[in-house]
Amino acid sequence: MKVDLKGDTVERYLARRNKSKSWLALRLGISSGYLSQLLDGTRHPSPRMRDKFLEVLPDFEFDDLFDLNQKERA
Repeated sequence: MKVDLKGDTVERYLARRNKSKSWLALRLGISSGYLSQLLDGTRHPSPRMRDKFLEVLPDFEFDDLFDLNQKERA
């Protein structure tokens, strides 16, 4: 099972707070490129990265930021 980041939710949050993706990447300790991959769904956040998102964005609960993707590959 994979966990997907709700990129649109994060991007709306940043826009409302007048924060950049670079600001978020710096606080998460990751590159802007990796953050972009997480936001567009080409990469999936690890359990540790999910914890970091919840620390950096304390206004959110797990279900606000992440979707459980239960699709299995054939």
